Amino acid sequence: MKHAGAASNRDWLGLKGRVCAVTGAGGGIGAEVARQLAEAGARVALLDRDLDNVKGVADAIAKTGADVMSLACDVTQADSILQAATQIEAAFGSVTLLVNNAGVLFADALLDISLDKWNRLLAVNLSGYLLCSQVFGRQMVAAGGGSMVHIASISASVPQPYGGAYSVSKAGVMMLSRQLAVELGAQGVRSNVVSPAMIRTPMSEGIYANPDVRERREQIVPARRISTPEDIAGAVLFLASERADYISGQEILVDGALTQAWLGLIPRPGFEKQDAEASSVA
Repeated sequence: MKHAGAASNRDWLGLKGRVCAVTGAGGGIGAEVARQLAEAGARVALLDRDLDNVKGVADAIAKTGADVMSLACDVTQADSILQAATQIEAAFGSVTLLVNNAGVLFADALLDISLDKWNRLLAVNLSGYLLCSQVFGRQMVAAGGGSMVHIASISASVPQPYGGAYSVSKAGVMMLSRQLAVELGAQGVRSNVVSPAMIRTPMSEGIYANPDVRERREQIVPARRISTPEDIAGAVLFLASERADYISGQEILVDGALTQAWLGLIPRPGFEKQDAEASSVA
């Protein structure tokens, strides 16, 4: 969506003054995306089911002088989203950037997961994205355009065993984004996905509490580190910005080249690092 005044060097991303809604903004990726959007000059509404957490994040951002607000919002409930959208519009104007980020993760084998647990995860991770896209998408269409960025996962393309409905939900997010891009493109609305791989957030902190597990994970990533919310937020801001004005229906995978390393993890005598080093010396 083009806005009055092209992005200058001081506002390279063209986000200054944009009205943005970020779901699941009480911590992790959502909180960092909100912080970076505010730093770029956007007016940011932080939405989360936990009002105390999201208010704390918003208060910290507000100390920088940014325009922010925090709202309790349950993304599984259309009425809750509509109420939040109405409040944002009254305070800041129409939302022209939505970051769908709220998510949950339950461990379960597919043969054992209850339908209730399956539906609860899909309600947040997939149906919640649809409901937010509907409510805020209507504001974007009325405003003449906008941008949606949906947080998916490497698990959308690579199955995560014993993750219950998680991989299925994230694969659904990928197709939801593509379909939104096609259906709303003529109204000036773009839709894209950012997919993290291994990332350290409050939701995954239990995994990284064990230093042995953390080190083993770091060793299989070519970048030799686990990603951070800052890594993901940078990709989100780019896709949200005027610099990505002709990019829609796409995915940015933020994985430190993990998905390119699978063959290197398979034993292949004669084609391993020590073999290559010995060959070069010879």
